[in-house]
Amino acid sequence: MHRQKNTGLRSWLVFVATVVVLSLVAWLGRSWIDGSLTLPRATPSNLSTASVTVGLTDAPQSLDIRTDADTDVERALLGNVYETLVSRDENNKLVAGLAKSWTVSSDGLTYDFTLQRGVRFANGHKLDSADVVWSMQQIVKNKYQGATALAGLASVANPSPTKVTLTLAKPDPTLLRALADRAGIVYDSEWNGDYATQTAGSGPFKVDGFSKGQSVTLERNDRYWGDPAGVKTVTLKYYANGDALAKAALGGEANALFTSDANAVKQLDGQSSWKVESGTSTTKVMLALNNDTNSIFSDVQARQAIRYAIDAKSIADAAGDSAGALGGPIGPLEEGYEDLSGLFPFDQVKAAQMIAYFATGSAYFGTVELVVPTEYQSIGDTVAGYLRSVGIATNLQTFDAATVVQRIKDGQYTMALTASDADAAEFGTSDNVFRYTNGTVQDAYKSAMAATNDADYQSRMKTFAKTVSQDAAADWLYSRKTFAAAGTGVSGLPKNMTDDYLPLAKLTAK
Repeated sequence: MHRQKNTGLRSWLVFVATVVVLSLVAWLGRSWIDGSLTLPRATPSNLSTASVTVGLTDAPQSLDIRTDADTDVERALLGNVYETLVSRDENNKLVAGLAKSWTVSSDGLTYDFTLQRGVRFANGHKLDSADVVWSMQQIVKNKYQGATALAGLASVANPSPTKVTLTLAKPDPTLLRALADRAGIVYDSEWNGDYATQTAGSGPFKVDGFSKGQSVTLERNDRYWGDPAGVKTVTLKYYANGDALAKAALGGEANALFTSDANAVKQLDGQSSWKVESGTSTTKVMLALNNDTNSIFSDVQARQAIRYAIDAKSIADAAGDSAGALGGPIGPLEEGYEDLSGLFPFDQVKAAQMIAYFATGSAYFGTVELVVPTEYQSIGDTVAGYLRSVGIATNLQTFDAATVVQRIKDGQYTMALTASDADAAEFGTSDNVFRYTNGTVQDAYKSAMAATNDADYQSRMKTFAKTVSQDAAADWLYSRKTFAAAGTGVSGLPKNMTDDYLPLAKLTAK
């Protein structure tokens, strides 16, 4: 009898233990599925302790990426300190970010995102779908940078800690692209620090020091959910111009640099301790035409005559910062790109014939005020020469780049040479800085924006770009190059788009 009681007790204990284990397994399973459980991530013991100093121009004046509209702060922090729901690769293709995957409904109105697991902010706070919802609400409510890209957002919900659903009032085929930019930044809803001087992002780096107008120090984030940064510290050090940047590199102050100044990197040519590579930017060097109703370029034939009169291909071939002739408002790293450089082949005879169409010939144009930034004075001289050769009097004026941009905004120019990061949308609505209006062109843009899938969007954007180029709304000369230079032992530098997007996690140094 005693042995039977012991056997019964053991059976009962085994039963209870089994129930506990099965319950624990079930709880772990549910927690893993709904994202409330994350497993600890081991920190590799062989991480590099190297530090790299990166030379740049155009220093951020604040770390507040929510409110500061300058590209400088975005370039320093986006992809390094702050992460976005969707990300982009070296060739500007959309890839997984904080969301590892997503689906879009056939009507283009519902976007379902599945978040990465185990994500924490650099301060240790957990990042989940509630932070995504809160961040978007804050961006829209406070009109932070990126808010206009979320204007069509009807609702945002988080059915689970790893799921986010966005519902739109109407299709927006540019939404995913926007979520790879400031509209998609996920902020820490529990953090109450000073955004102007501190950060709380989830990226591979955290800010370890900030000297306004001089430097930003990035330190590896040991809590990062992805592959750890290749170096321990990156100091972004800012210089007044390209010449000062090159001198700093040659003098050993910096062991990597990024610039769009072709003359600056020429100073590194022949230096065995430096390797220079070029990439492509989304910035376009273009001749803006004042399309206002009181301007000669409100007439399409006047605009088209100018495009035939100027040898854009030769200008693109000769420019040190040219990544290739363009011909339209969409560059090779953007959706809907098509090579439109052949639409207006250089033909001054044809240009002269088109000018003769006007009753007073070239006198109809009066004196063209050509506004040019100092860095592009040689191109301005070339353009002025082409115009004069078809009888158009031209007054060339040079200013700093910021003044040229302001003159364009104020409409105080006839033609202006500018390096513009404005996308094709600038010509897609009647409310644009170039005062350009054309119903057919703007209807084509509306059609593209109504697309419910990427294939239709890209196809319609090609139609739009070709239509606006044929109408000669501007003369897009070339896509601009970016330059990345690495000193001895430094590798892993990004190449494309480094004038506005500079992810540095893959940077390594010996």
